[in-house]
Amino acid sequence: MTWRAWVLAAALVAGAPAAAHGQLFLASRPHPAFAIGPLFVRADVTPALGPVLVEVLFSVAVPPARSAAGLEQDLHLLWPTAVSPAPGSGPPDAGLERYVTARGYTVIESGRLALGAQHLYGDERSRVPLDGGAPFVTFIRDAGPLGLTPPATWVRIPWDPRFVNRTFLVSLQMQARGLLKAKPDTWVERTLWGPRHRMVLSFNEVRHRAVFPLYLEHRDRVVPLAEDPAQLLIDFAEAERLKIDELTPGAARRQLSETRDSTETVTLFLDRSEGRAAQALTVQFGYFTGLQSWAPVLIPALFFVLGNVAAVLVRTAAERLSRRLSGRLQFGRAAEPPRVRQTGTVLDADTLARLKPGVTTYDEVLALCGREVEESRRVGAAADRHLVYRGRRLVPVRRRVFGWLSTVGHWDVEHHEVDVTLDRDVVRDVQARVRRSRLQAPAPE
Repeated sequence: MTWRAWVLAAALVAGAPAAAHGQLFLASRPHPAFAIGPLFVRADVTPALGPVLVEVLFSVAVPPARSAAGLEQDLHLLWPTAVSPAPGSGPPDAGLERYVTARGYTVIESGRLALGAQHLYGDERSRVPLDGGAPFVTFIRDAGPLGLTPPATWVRIPWDPRFVNRTFLVSLQMQARGLLKAKPDTWVERTLWGPRHRMVLSFNEVRHRAVFPLYLEHRDRVVPLAEDPAQLLIDFAEAERLKIDELTPGAARRQLSETRDSTETVTLFLDRSEGRAAQALTVQFGYFTGLQSWAPVLIPALFFVLGNVAAVLVRTAAERLSRRLSGRLQFGRAAEPPRVRQTGTVLDADTLARLKPGVTTYDEVLALCGREVEESRRVGAAADRHLVYRGRRLVPVRRRVFGWLSTVGHWDVEHHEVDVTLDRDVVRDVQARVRRSRLQAPAPE
């Protein structure tokens, strides 16, 4: 039977959701002649998003035809997360530690939880603490066919006559760790809308890998739900900062708390007709800051500003960067001539050959060489006129890197100057000078 149980456990775990949390009541003796009802499991969530305060309120329902005499026995609660002991609640129960250790588990924490009886017709001050509290052990299984398991907790609830008193509800309080799971998101989502979390409360959830072997061993001791109301509740404090993104199942309800200020309550009534099927309440939510609440207004305004102002700055910076890179990198086929930068007027040899002394006139010089020229006359020589053409050429010296990409090792600089002397508007003399130098990179244009 052992290997069959583990095979069944593996099959159930494989189909389990990523985070499922709930509880399961077990009696001390097989086939209990009573039920649990009413039942309320309330979890308090705050923006601190730390350990969640959980209160389990329940009563023991005895069938009408059955006397409560002889039903006295301790109850046990299987809770599939780690919990923290209540301060000053007393020493751990060594018997519980030996019980789970004998079944191959490793105890990671033990202690006692706050246990009391709440009168239905009184206020919170009418809660009567039960001496000794409820001892518990939190354990894991670090070996076996499924490997390391998440922590789970076994709680023993000592019997008290008020369990069967219909004017009382038993109150079990604990700080549960691991109920909240962070939802993966991007830094943009965290910045604009805040981190998102998921919380799951469920009942009869036995697919937890640490819980299932204990359930399988004691499934004849499971205490069923009575016909009284049974409900899962999650209270979210500071509702004005709360954003609930997803709520399942469809039967779950959300509303502002009728008794707590600035608190939103999400509830799910448990359906007794489901038998031992797991019933879960899942909430995906997040808390946002005051600035994040303005995100729907600020984001469109930001894009408007970027489109009308910042885009100009980005374009200017990109153009400057492009000009700087163009002095160091060039793209093109190896057979293509280098891209030369030129300023002013540079006259080639053919043009200079067409300037013939004694023949070419002033108007013909301007037509051949252009009108971007420095013109001067000598004092006292009205017939003499000088035309000076100046220009600069920057020729890159390339080194092929790969493909169409080349780097520029340096730039050859050529300073061209042509001096044309005219006498009575006819060319008398032409002088051309070229000075050469080298630059590592030209100044940005």
